[in-house]
Amino acid sequence: MHLSSTTAAAAVCFLAATAVHAIPHYPRTQGDNSIKWTPCKLGNTTVPMECGSLTVPLDYTDKTSNATLQLQLQRAPAKKPCKDTKSILLNFGGPGADGILDFVYFSERMQAATGGGHHLINLVPRGTNTTLPFSCYQNDLLRNSNQPLAGNASNVALGFVWERAAFVGVDCKAAQNKTGSLIGTAFVARDMMRVVDALGEDGMLRYWGVSYGTILGATAVAMFPDRVDKILLDGVVNPFEYYENKETELFTDSDAAFRGFMKGCLANPELCPLAKNQTLSQLEDSIYSLFERLKSKPIGMSIPGYPGGGIMIDYSLVTSIVYRQLYTPFIWQTTAKCLNGLLSGNKTDAQRCLGGLDAPPANVRADQEALQGIKCGDNRVHTANLTDMLPVFEGRHQKSRYFGSSADIVPATCAQWTMPAKERYMGDFNVTPRKPVLVIGNTYDPITPLVSARNVSETFKGSVLLQHDAYGHDSLMQASLCTAKAIRSYFSNGIMPEQGTKCGNEVALFSSEDGWDNVIKQLEESS
Repeated sequence: MHLSSTTAAAAVCFLAATAVHAIPHYPRTQGDNSIKWTPCKLGNTTVPMECGSLTVPLDYTDKTSNATLQLQLQRAPAKKPCKDTKSILLNFGGPGADGILDFVYFSERMQAATGGGHHLINLVPRGTNTTLPFSCYQNDLLRNSNQPLAGNASNVALGFVWERAAFVGVDCKAAQNKTGSLIGTAFVARDMMRVVDALGEDGMLRYWGVSYGTILGATAVAMFPDRVDKILLDGVVNPFEYYENKETELFTDSDAAFRGFMKGCLANPELCPLAKNQTLSQLEDSIYSLFERLKSKPIGMSIPGYPGGGIMIDYSLVTSIVYRQLYTPFIWQTTAKCLNGLLSGNKTDAQRCLGGLDAPPANVRADQEALQGIKCGDNRVHTANLTDMLPVFEGRHQKSRYFGSSADIVPATCAQWTMPAKERYMGDFNVTPRKPVLVIGNTYDPITPLVSARNVSETFKGSVLLQHDAYGHDSLMQASLCTAKAIRSYFSNGIMPEQGTKCGNEVALFSSEDGWDNVIKQLEESS
């Protein structure tokens, strides 16, 4: 998702080599298989945190095995606990994100939005952090041997992407042949239900899933419809396309989101060096001309100690970085400075595009390829023939001229993957859950468009779609008092918003704010 990874993050993963998130001591599961919570320190948050663990089967499909897995859990206790306080499980997306950084960053916001009367729990999914970490390479020199390549970077790029993707699949199978098939979404859904049981509450699932977390949530609803209490799907991925490896819908609103970036720039020239008294059409032309120019005239950036001695700022890299930054409107001033540096030819300013990239740290994450391991393992459709996948690539590129190709390596890898998850969800999503599902979609979400939220809301019987009229990826990126109150009413009282509800937001573009400080204050005043 936001601070971690999403589908698009695959295109810039070599920029994201970060140390493993420090995990405190986790008390082992008690003999009765309940969860023992102990205070722990996570990041710099002022929200009190607790950590725990739970033992679950390693392989749910092998009924003869006694092998187990220790799940890691983090909890923000309810601010307003009562005798029968319930818990809300969270997933912040990916796939391949452990959720810890996001949990630390968003926990106060989510406590306010849910009313403060629930415990919030982050479950570290399989394949991430130290829970069966999925990595295909022994070091970053091997991992970074090829910069990401957009499928439309040249007339031969897509063929290169396809063949390179086959290498990735072979490398991953060789490195992960023992446990690589045990990290699929269906297993994580079962892990969640084991957590629900161990909590000793009422046996019902309460859940807030964001981005890929909506795939996990939708899968859990479809697998366990009779155990649904309150499910919020926020920033929705189309589950039909996800499991069939036909994800074209993702890019429906990408260009509209980028146009919003440019409009916000022109409306705030004192904050956006790109403005320069240009019209929207002129600004579009200058940026799009830059993208095209970088296809044949990349900018070399020397970085001592970095694999290969530096990095090539080319079409594939820049479009991937800009696209990823559309997720988070509060950093759009940085995006503008990056693009302005490239347009002006100022290498110092252009370095803003790299986010302070230095040599990779010594202790890199052990789950670098978790996205591929989870997503590709979930995939139902495989082919070794590029021709079979051309409609998917063409559909992505047609949805967004410059951003639709930024992560072509992902569907290319999944199509040729030969290590399927032990359990893949093979059903549909035409189910009637015990309680209705709340679905939220942003008007200008660059990666999970409103149409995907609408499609899912029309599938789960009784669900309601709330339109969050904002930019960025999911409702957390630009706060809305209207949206937050709807979420609070849902989790606190089970009250759904009216079908067709559209909530505005209070955040100005290029403000470097997400608006949550004001919304939290207003929520406290109205509680």
